Amino acid sequence: MPCVADLLPLGLKTFQQHNWELNDMTSENQRKHERIPSLNLSYVCLDENNNIVKQGMGRTLNISESGILLETHFPIESKYLVILTIALEEDLLEIKGKPIHDRSNETGKFEVGIEFLEPDHESIRLLEKFVNKDESQNKSTRAEEA
Repeated sequence: MPCVADLLPLGLKTFQQHNWELNDMTSENQRKHERIPSLNLSYVCLDENNNIVKQGMGRTLNISESGILLETHFPIESKYLVILTIALEEDLLEIKGKPIHDRSNETGKFEVGIEFLEPDHESIRLLEKFVNKDESQNKSTRAEEA
């Protein structure tokens, strides 16, 4: 499986951390994992023969242990395998995923829901570390505001 950094001419040094407001997580939330806002990322779409069909930079709208909501400039079809490289603070996470839904938003960009496929133990550890850290920070902020 090719590494995104090897496939993209874009340098990973262009990643910048953005602090996105966490959507209110209510008791009505039926998700398996809480969604956490994240950072910019690079992605490569591969066809069934592992040929690159699309590549680019995107912005994560939220992330959890099981998937990511990605904002892109064009849709990503569900027939493609997506390799994502995500900057989680000082760690770079490379993970495979499958698009499960997409829609255009009011700005003309696309929101693509990607389910992670076969994450290895290190990827899961990094995701859990990032998600748990962000959850703790948001709970502390909410307690201070109350």
